[in-house]
Amino acid sequence: MRFCRMKSLAMAWLAAASLTVMFVSGTSAAHASDMGTAVVPTETIYPGDIISSGQLEEVEVTNPNLTGDYAKRIREVTGMVSKRTLLPGRTIAVSTLRQPYAVTRGSNVRLVMNMGSMTITAAGTPLDDGAVGDSVRARNTDSGIIVNGTVLENGTIRVVAK
Repeated sequence: MRFCRMKSLAMAWLAAASLTVMFVSGTSAAHASDMGTAVVPTETIYPGDIISSGQLEEVEVTNPNLTGDYAKRIREVTGMVSKRTLLPGRTIAVSTLRQPYAVTRGSNVRLVMNMGSMTITAAGTPLDDGAVGDSVRARNTDSGIIVNGTVLENGTIRVVAK
C-alpha cells in the first residue's frame, strides 16, 4: 500500500516538473504574444484630465482571462478625457474615456441655421457641454429662444430645431 502511494506521488511530481519545463521553455510566451498589447497609464490619471502619450505605455497582454473593451494602442487613448480615475499598470477600458468638449456650458458660441441657400447666424450660449457631433441645447442671446443643435468641429452649433 505504501509503495503505491509513493509511486503515485512520484508520478504527480514528474507531471508537475514537465509542465514547469514546458512553460519555462517558451510555450506560454508564444501564447502571450498572440494576445496582443494593452495600454496602461504610467501615473494616476484623474477624471476630467486630458490624456497625453507621455502618461501611457503599451504592454503585452499575459492574462488569458483579460476581456472587454480595453485600449490596445496609445493612439486610441491620446487626446481623450478620462471619466474615471485610471491607476498605473491597470488596463484602460475604452468606455471610461470620452472626447474633449468642443463647447462648454455658459460660453459664447455661434449658432448657424441653414435653410436652402440661406444661412442665418446668431450669437448663443450652450446650456450643456458637448463634444463634436453631440446634440446640445443653446439659448439665442438676442431673442432668448432655446434651440437644439449639433456641435461642429470649429465650436459652432448647427441649429436643427427650435
